[in-house]
Amino acid sequence: MSDDLSGVWDGTYIQPGTGMVTFTATLVEAGGALSGCVTEPCSNPRCPVRTHSASITGHRAGSVVSFVKRYEPPGYGFDIVNYDGIMNGEATEIDGRWRLPGTSGSFLMIRSGMRAEAATTDKRATTPARE
Repeated sequence: MSDDLSGVWDGTYIQPGTGMVTFTATLVEAGGALSGCVTEPCSNPRCPVRTHSASITGHRAGSVVSFVKRYEPPGYGFDIVNYDGIMNGEATEIDGRWRLPGTSGSFLMIRSGMRAEAATTDKRATTPARE
């Protein structure tokens, strides 16, 4: 597998007082520059929207990944969040920390479809050939 981060990623982050929040990120990498978008459910019960959208801009240098997530539109306690993480050797996971002024937490992103691909490969390996 290429270490290009382009593709769809399933993620979670831990938010103090809320717990685990899931999200889906679509990343595009070109020459180490990252761009993309994120969708996630609103975790604030007073928020008038059910789903938040955000843009991503950042970069990757080797296994180090850094990006800024900008909520669109900002508000409802959401604006700009900084992310710093480390990509694993197979380019299937990014594990790290997010930061806001005065608070931070962990996040994990897993390349979408990795489990499904592994299950398909396992099935082919155990299915007897037809004669």
